[in-house]
Amino acid sequence: MVSAMETAAQTHLSIEDAERYRRAFHFMVLSRALDEKLAHLYRAGKIPGGGVYLGTGQEALSASIGVSLRRGTDIFAPLIRDGAGRLAFGETLVDALRTCLGSALGPMRGRDGNVHRGNIKEGYLPMISHLGAMISVVNGTLLARRFKGVLDSVGAACIGEGGTSTGAFHEGVNQAAVERLPLVIVIANNHYAYSTPTHRQFACASLADRAVGYGIRAWDIDGTSLRACLTAAHEAVRRARNGEGPQMIVARLLRLCGHGEHDDAHYVDPQLKQGAFGRDCIAVASRELTELGIEHDLAQMRRQAAAAVDEANALVQREPSPDPFSETWSALSTEYLREGLGS
Repeated sequence: MVSAMETAAQTHLSIEDAERYRRAFHFMVLSRALDEKLAHLYRAGKIPGGGVYLGTGQEALSASIGVSLRRGTDIFAPLIRDGAGRLAFGETLVDALRTCLGSALGPMRGRDGNVHRGNIKEGYLPMISHLGAMISVVNGTLLARRFKGVLDSVGAACIGEGGTSTGAFHEGVNQAAVERLPLVIVIANNHYAYSTPTHRQFACASLADRAVGYGIRAWDIDGTSLRACLTAAHEAVRRARNGEGPQMIVARLLRLCGHGEHDDAHYVDPQLKQGAFGRDCIAVASRELTELGIEHDLAQMRRQAAAAVDEANALVQREPSPDPFSETWSALSTEYLREGLGS
């Protein structure tokens, strides 16, 4: 196995960059294995309280954001397809499966649907809605930290291109721009807001064009390329942390699955599937790593990821669901001491 230091010397990558590539690719493969398991569990009727929304085709963007943030310092508001980013930011396979399977031992105590999983204490925010609501939540968290004198936090909020048409998106981005918050807005333009194509959503050539109106910087990138995603994510987070205000990343890609496991995606243009955006980002990333001289064995990584997911699933399947007769159901805000948020 070639070390990160040897790889850096051979390809002119820094040691940190080489390790970032390795970590991002690891979480891409792990997330794909988890998604495949969740799809199987959904079809078997094992997922209570909600559907399953896979990140197939969007793992490069998601993982790049997760590895570019600092756990314990930064704030991450992922979207329903950000399994790779969640894992990269610190979510464990066990906690992901606990929430999806409704285990009482999970971080959400089995109280909420699987897409709302998170850990507020760790800066990993449970999603309220995918339609722009989380931008203002991240703004509020960043402002609260600013008031406390904490100035080294960056917040990342993920959204789909359809969600950028909402008033919540506009208000949140506008506030962040005016306050010059260290916010990174990550837009996954997967060409369809559920089944509505982009030409029925917006008239501008690129969503990155909107950044000019807010007075913020934007990157318009190929979301199927791990190299492009990592470069943009790392630079956007760096600029936000250095006081340069909000940054916007627009990644053009295609979800290689339906909107959810209940949807067969029959409406997707076949030409898109056959074009550049229909590429599997894991296969693209594997080629990019080879070009960079970063040694890896994709087949072995897939086997290891599947085994890790199977092990976590076997553990969680044995855990209890919440007992409605003994559970104290109440708003989290009134239970903050018991939940440990007051410490």
